[in-house]
Amino acid sequence: MASEGSEAGGGAARHRRPVGETIIAVGVLVLAAVVYWQTASIPVSPIYAKVGPTVVPTITALGLGLLGAVLLFEALRGGWQSEEERELAVDHAALLWITAGLILNVLLIVPAGFTVASIIMFVCVARGFGSKAIVRDAVIAAAFALVAYFGFARTLGINIGAGWIENAIESVLGIGEST
Repeated sequence: MASEGSEAGGGAARHRRPVGETIIAVGVLVLAAVVYWQTASIPVSPIYAKVGPTVVPTITALGLGLLGAVLLFEALRGGWQSEEERELAVDHAALLWITAGLILNVLLIVPAGFTVASIIMFVCVARGFGSKAIVRDAVIAAAFALVAYFGFARTLGINIGAGWIENAIESVLGIGEST
């Protein structure tokens, strides 16, 4: 008897409309379309034989399109979440911490620099995942952010947002811009 009730419940859950999963799938398809549309607007010089500046973005758009199609197929079949995942309530506090971290990163990257913005984002996201060790998280974030910053700035020559921390380190090490 107990198995019949759980089968009936499982069958009903299988026929539910997974609105959130469908929205995610459609969002990925829209993202794929936007990437493809923007890729099509990249000017390509006739000197490129087969591999030009649109190859990687086109592959990315196709990959996103394939992923979106698979996600939509799964969503229409009842969704990809397990029964346990469906029963979990959304942790709004965690979602708020993560969202705040992302927004603060965007707002602070220009005025404060890549490292400070990344540290704040990392600490907020870690807090959203349950960490209360702010100092430890900030130290880990600083290590990753500085490696990423100097990797881009020195290895690739790309400025991803120098702030007072990056400028101070460059000044101390004598590797600042020489103009």
